[in-house]
Amino acid sequence: MKDIAIIVLCYNSREHLQRCLGSLRTAMNGLDATAFLVDNASTDGSAAYVQTKFEWCTVIHSQRNGGYSYGNNLGLRAAGFPEDPLFRYVMLLNPDTELPPHALRDMLAYMEDNANAGVLGPKLLLDDGSLDNACKRGAPTPATAFFHFSGLSLLFPRSVIFGRYNMTFVDPDETADVDSTVGACQMMRAEALTLVGLLDETFFMYGEDIDLNLRIRNAGYRVVYYPPVVVKHLKGSSTRKEPERMIRAFYESMKIFHRKHFSREHTVLFNALVYAVVELFCRYKLLRNRLKPQGRRAVGSAPE
Repeated sequence: MKDIAIIVLCYNSREHLQRCLGSLRTAMNGLDATAFLVDNASTDGSAAYVQTKFEWCTVIHSQRNGGYSYGNNLGLRAAGFPEDPLFRYVMLLNPDTELPPHALRDMLAYMEDNANAGVLGPKLLLDDGSLDNACKRGAPTPATAFFHFSGLSLLFPRSVIFGRYNMTFVDPDETADVDSTVGACQMMRAEALTLVGLLDETFFMYGEDIDLNLRIRNAGYRVVYYPPVVVKHLKGSSTRKEPERMIRAFYESMKIFHRKHFSREHTVLFNALVYAVVELFCRYKLLRNRLKPQGRRAVGSAPE
């Protein structure tokens, strides 16, 4: 089996591909690795650009934008997953990321030394140098989500109870077991992915990476946040192009996630209340976003 498959899902992200794929090529040096660029029906010429400038990438054309899970699953299936993987590891990588030269080697070394690690996610920094909080996440239970959206997580960020949504009690510079890393950049062990299956295509955008991480963790593997590797993440390159659609997708994913993972633990009345509150947040976010100038409109994954 080869070392690693890297799946880069692209939707109208041509502006970022030079830096992303350039950094990826350097990181792949000396490894038995294959990069799969999945074009999710872009209209900006992304696929043709990659075929011309980055011939070493295997380009997969999707005739429709079926969402994040759908597109990544096309790449995973091309790499043989889940039934007959051709690689020992796989990485999901967003096109708005930049890898340091040592990223793949260091992450592979950690996975080789820790056979019980099923998922490994690096530290992600935003363009301004601040931490992308999504790179170490807690399972979004109803209580955890309430503490986050009510602001209690901001008041008590070091609390294991109140700060669990983004696990703000975890030192961002220390390796730690977490509930989930983020699909923008995460490495997975082939045997773990084979065991639990691919991304759930019920999720169009958002939530699918947490769902997959939790399934892998529930199968007995560790999910690890690994800050020795630092990756730059220009968050929201695709989602900013369609903010209202992405806001709806973000809150719809919350309903799907609750229905899949937590609804059986609660009464019908409690579940109905959860869905109603999520819908209320969605409507509020849409209204607030429409009142902002175009350049300041939010991305769906960045609740304020």
